[in-house]
Amino acid sequence: MPIKNRFAEMQDEVTAWRRDLHENPEILFDTHRTSAMVADKLRDFGCDEVVTGIGRTGVVAVIKGKTDTSGKVIGLRADMDALPIVEATGLPYASKTPGAMHACGHDGHTAMLLGAAKYLAETRNFDGSVVVIFQPAEEGGGGGREMCEDGMMDRWNIQEVYGMHNMPNLPIGHFAIRSGPFFAATDQFEIHLEGKGGHAARPQETVDTTVMAAQLVLSLQTIASRNADPVSQIVVSVTSFETSSTAFNVIPQKVHIKGTVRTQSNENRDMAERRIKEIAAATGAMYGGVAEVTYHRGYPVMVNSEEQTEFARDVARNVGGNVIEAPLVMGGEDFAFMLEERPGAYILVGNGPSAQVHHPEYNFNDEAIPVGCSWWAEIVERRMPAA
Repeated sequence: MPIKNRFAEMQDEVTAWRRDLHENPEILFDTHRTSAMVADKLRDFGCDEVVTGIGRTGVVAVIKGKTDTSGKVIGLRADMDALPIVEATGLPYASKTPGAMHACGHDGHTAMLLGAAKYLAETRNFDGSVVVIFQPAEEGGGGGREMCEDGMMDRWNIQEVYGMHNMPNLPIGHFAIRSGPFFAATDQFEIHLEGKGGHAARPQETVDTTVMAAQLVLSLQTIASRNADPVSQIVVSVTSFETSSTAFNVIPQKVHIKGTVRTQSNENRDMAERRIKEIAAATGAMYGGVAEVTYHRGYPVMVNSEEQTEFARDVARNVGGNVIEAPLVMGGEDFAFMLEERPGAYILVGNGPSAQVHHPEYNFNDEAIPVGCSWWAEIVERRMPAA
């Protein structure tokens, strides 16, 4: 029976899993209920090995093919965590957890990979082994990094790894992918400025940190406009500006600035960090104050491997028939850590008309389930054809 027909038969079952996950969201590494549900289902499917606690609350399972003459091992990864958002969908299966919501579709990703795992464990129509990876803490916690640091790739001898994410407003059955840099590196910075506070009517007796910080915010914009190649991709955004005073007549002693840097190359990433520190120090000195920078590197650039991307694209054409060239994304994705360790590819699957991800009215479209499950399964069966 063709894969898509099998997943059409399974759609109601997989949808029920997805809606249960949606109703019970968990944030970052606190995916205890989700991880237990995933592990229980993988055991019920008859997977050859199910291991919990990888990357704190991650789950890994192995499914062996009918034969293993090639020794090939492919990893398939889905993310499990939700976001700290109050849901506003009004759905009958809306979040029952105050302040938490599956606003990015990780409930759908987990359910689709579970559906694919059930099919692959039933049929085993491939030569080699599949490692299904269910990851916590994609939304800022670096769960992918922690699973890799736990030795996941070497422990199961994973040779290639593939990931998937839904894409709002891309039609159901359509896919989007690109080779090379895809999602951006996501870094954060904090700048603490200190001057000399005083009465707002006597500015000459102060070192005005508000003016200092305002100048700094404007100067930081020159990193993208004057330090980076105009055709490169870089974003430097100041997102928080707090002073040590809330009074109308007080010039504050201190100002605290926060922001983010998004880049598509390591060269721009290094340059942005260096220039933020240089500009902050010079601005502070120019006004007679002090500026101290704390720079935190987050997710690296997510880079799709050329060979695996072309293979994933071909599978998507076979499954859905419609594959577009994905745009560069300045958001981050911690699947980047897995792609730093192994070649692989990350693809976007159409979610149909919907609110954007991270919006309180977003909802994963269950009509995408057969398409996503089919792509996972065909990745395995075509990459490791039965001997």
